Amino acid sequence: MKKLGFLSFGFWQPHVAGVQSAKESYEQSVDLAVEAEKMGMDGAWYRVHHFAKQSASPFPLLSAIGQRTSKIEIGTAIIDMRYENPYMMAENAGITDILTQNRIQLGVGRGAPEQVQDGWKYFGYDYSEEEIKEIARERTLEFLKLVKGPHFAEPNPQPMFPQAPGLLSLEPYSEGLSQRIWWGAGSQSTAIWAAKMGMNLQSSTLVTYESKEPFHIQQANQLRAYKEAWKEAGHNFEPRTLVTRSILPITNDLERRILVGSEQSQDEVGYLAHHQNPTIFGRTYVGEPEDLVKDLQEDEAIREADTVLLTIPSTLGVEFNVHMLETIVKDMAPDLGWR
Repeated sequence: MKKLGFLSFGFWQPHVAGVQSAKESYEQSVDLAVEAEKMGMDGAWYRVHHFAKQSASPFPLLSAIGQRTSKIEIGTAIIDMRYENPYMMAENAGITDILTQNRIQLGVGRGAPEQVQDGWKYFGYDYSEEEIKEIARERTLEFLKLVKGPHFAEPNPQPMFPQAPGLLSLEPYSEGLSQRIWWGAGSQSTAIWAAKMGMNLQSSTLVTYESKEPFHIQQANQLRAYKEAWKEAGHNFEPRTLVTRSILPITNDLERRILVGSEQSQDEVGYLAHHQNPTIFGRTYVGEPEDLVKDLQEDEAIREADTVLLTIPSTLGVEFNVHMLETIVKDMAPDLGWR
């Protein structure tokens, strides 16, 4: 049985119908997680973007959700490591994981093109686009090492507070968090790298165009390469893999008016800024539930993954999204073998 969660970008837009402010967006993000837990969903996941009217600085949001829920996984997809200090992030992650009863699932990665040019420079990192590619991986590995709780810091000979002898570690340490770190991979090579480094795998609706096969087959090949590399690496825990899909079932006239005509009915190939290689973007699934089930049963990447995240139109509000998710959970998931 697969785990099933939703993924929200947390958009808001002043002076436009829907979610108009950051306050509304963040409050509704929490409310939707509460409702998703009630209906039996497994995860509430949130995208992280900077300089944009959508979710950023995830740890306060994850902590708030943890205080209103008790079972649901609370994740990110993804935290852009170009902007992060691994040491501060490790502290924030440890605190948040403790406050949420060890339910945090942290997706990290290099990130997508941002709203501003070289945005990380405003965060204090003066690197070029080319340099930041490797730096993002280096920061990720440093963060991964730190959440394992190593003792590395030389103690002050005259500390303010009494302490045990020996090197010190960052606090607080949250046991098991290091096995709940996910790398957002866009290609087979990055997926294999994630496996070697001991991270779970997130694969979104956008991957590097590495063959002429449909998106879902290219993505399935990426997941298979990851699993094989994981076996070869010999890590001491079972990895998890997830894929993201835009699935919008239509069950009434309102949904038909809003959704029909807005979908991307076919995979699309194109180029992202600063990317030399083409990418392929997976289709959006819009239609009657029974028709969508037939289409999704043919999706090889979904079959390969153990977790499916459903991207939601967050600006349409909690009520609309609860109805949409309930339709998928009750009318589609059983036929697809999803929890």
